[in-house]
Amino acid sequence: MKRLFKTYGLLGMFSMLINKAYTILFIKNARLIRLPIDLRGKSTINFGSNLTTGKYCRLEAIVNDNSMGNKLVFGNNVTLNDMVHIAASNSVVIGDNVLIASKVFISDHNHGSYSENGSSPLSHPNEREIVARPVVIGEDVWIGEFVAILPGVKVGKGSIIGAMSVVNKDIPPYSIAVGSPAKVVKKYNFTSEKWERV
Repeated sequence: MKRLFKTYGLLGMFSMLINKAYTILFIKNARLIRLPIDLRGKSTINFGSNLTTGKYCRLEAIVNDNSMGNKLVFGNNVTLNDMVHIAASNSVVIGDNVLIASKVFISDHNHGSYSENGSSPLSHPNEREIVARPVVIGEDVWIGEFVAILPGVKVGKGSIIGAMSVVNKDIPPYSIAVGSPAKVVKKYNFTSEKWERV
């Protein structure tokens, strides 16, 4: 108790009690949901077990006439830090033991399609058809600060995404990827038990 008081102070401890009460009442299997939080489409979010969030997170599962099942799925022991925004129109799945730093954006959809026969730039962006492709974050992934993970991406088990990266294509398991667009710079060698440059 003394350690917690030293870490959070009196007001911080009071805030933690409120957060814990909210968690117990509204998201029963979670470890700790810090307020404020913005939950949209809560009925299609599977919170897993032992979810921890920072403040100002926005978790949205877009509910429409075709909504069936869970659109946003958390594995067990997932930790989101402050201001994480996850938007699921079709499917975003986050595996067990994933750690997500602050100010991360993960989305499975765009307003419009921008392929050869895609949406016209003469239409209003908010009126364009929502086009979605599933996002999968594997187990034991660590996502750094200010990362954006875009539609259709799979991040393999045990990988690390460096701060400020934009992930627009799949990242293989046990890799470190950085940059915009993100590129794999290291892979874990299980024989030498070392991270090696690619």
